[in-house]
Amino acid sequence: MTLKTNLRSGELARLAGVSTDTLRHYERKGVLAHPRRLRNGYREYTAEALDRVLLVRRALCVGFTLDELARILRERDGGRAPCREVREMAAAKLAEVEERLKEMLMVRDELRATIKDWDSRLAHTASGKQARLLEALGNNHRAARLEALSPIPSWTTRRKKRR
Repeated sequence: MTLKTNLRSGELARLAGVSTDTLRHYERKGVLAHPRRLRNGYREYTAEALDRVLLVRRALCVGFTLDELARILRERDGGRAPCREVREMAAAKLAEVEERLKEMLMVRDELRATIKDWDSRLAHTASGKQARLLEALGNNHRAARLEALSPIPSWTTRRKKRR
C-alpha cells in the first residue's frame, strides 16, 4: 500500500490504531509535531507522522512515559543521540518490572497460604456460622512476610521476642 504524502487526522488515527483525541494529546505532550492546518481547519500530517505515532505506541507498551518520550524525541529531532540514555532508562524500567514481579510472587504465595488456611477454617466451622476469615488475614502470614522482607535475620527477631 502506498501512503499519501499527507494524511488528515482521521486517516492517521485509523492507520495508527489510535483516536484523533490521542493524536491531539500527543501533540500537546510534544511527541508529535503540530500538523499543518488546511483552510477548512482540518489537520494535515506528514506521512512520517505515522512512523512517529507507531514508535510512541511501542515505547509506551514497554513502559516509557509520554513526558520521557517527548524529551528524548526533542533531543533526537535536534540532532543529538540520546541512545545511551534511552538504554539506561529501559534498564531501569526492567529493574522496576523485576521488583514488581517479586512483590507479585510474594502476594501470590501469601494468597495461596491464606486460602489454604481459610479452607481449613471453613472445614471446621459449622454451616451458617462465621469463620471470621477476614479477621484471620495477616495473623498467620503477615509476620512471615514482614520477616522475609526484613534485612534483620529472623533468629535475632525471635530472640528479642523471647526476652
